[in-house]
Amino acid sequence: MARTYKAYIWRKWLVIAAMAAAVIASIILSLSAGSASLSITDVAAALAGKGSGQISTIVWNVRMPRIATAAVVGMALSLSGCIMQAVLHNPLASSSTLGVSQGASFGAALAICLGSTGAAGMSTSPYLVTASAFCGGMFTTIAILALSKLRSSSPSAIILAGVAISAMFNGATALIQYFADDVVVASIVYWTFGNLGRTGWKDIALIFLVTLPSAVFFCLNRWNYNAISSGSSTAKSLGVNVEIMIPASLVVCALATSVSVAFTGCISFIGLIAPHVMRRSVGNDYRFLIPASGLCGAVLLILSDMACRLVLSPVVLPIGALTSFLGAPLFLYLIVKGRKSYD
Repeated sequence: MARTYKAYIWRKWLVIAAMAAAVIASIILSLSAGSASLSITDVAAALAGKGSGQISTIVWNVRMPRIATAAVVGMALSLSGCIMQAVLHNPLASSSTLGVSQGASFGAALAICLGSTGAAGMSTSPYLVTASAFCGGMFTTIAILALSKLRSSSPSAIILAGVAISAMFNGATALIQYFADDVVVASIVYWTFGNLGRTGWKDIALIFLVTLPSAVFFCLNRWNYNAISSGSSTAKSLGVNVEIMIPASLVVCALATSVSVAFTGCISFIGLIAPHVMRRSVGNDYRFLIPASGLCGAVLLILSDMACRLVLSPVVLPIGALTSFLGAPLFLYLIVKGRKSYD
């Protein structure tokens, strides 16, 4: 029995190690791909500080910030999706389902509209748009939790509140676009498409400083999520304070998601797909599912960004559009293949 359990644990950690290696491999592959094709040798030389000036500029100033953003944001979105699915007992739970992304989009659209100078251009500070998007995402979470209290914070009430608020924010964003001029509409649409190229190293550091504590919080509560996944009654019998654990987890998820969306725009399906992909390899044990989902999200978004740069090179496709286009069929495939029920 002991050997069987050790083999079980070993297989799970082996999957996580493979995903960590996949992150490194995808970073190197993405650094070499683009309109200016570089060999692995060129990339290695630039990373070691021995490359030519032009190659070093491409690697460190152009591609590495995009890839670092993709890795951190992919991890934040996938971790949030994994935890949302756990505490809400809903395999479709994600930041989009709960309306966090829609709230952030409305906040950004409002900032762009209020800061508009009309046809002459935009005077809106990018940090004002980022702050407004973050406030919109966090406001959505607070509103959902407040509304769910009317029905004792049941998972179904939270999901329904999220759907309702998502529809409201989508309508409000559409109204802003309807009454705005062409320049503002174009700016809003460009923002909502998602863009990994607008972040600098300071922005990446801020996203990382929010994502890392969130990941630590999730990992420290891995046993609580295992208990909650068996049902609220079971979790309470095991000593888990469900009334505090579920709202606290959702707030942390919303914080990580809001910061990511605020800097990169809307990126769909990463937080929904990554946990499902890894659940097929490591199961529903959140000791392993949490780190595996984070690494898988990083890989998926890095490879998606690489595809955006290669499909119509030198044109860079919007990352949000590509993840939606590729994520929907993949998610349908996972549904058709079947998986263990959350019930």
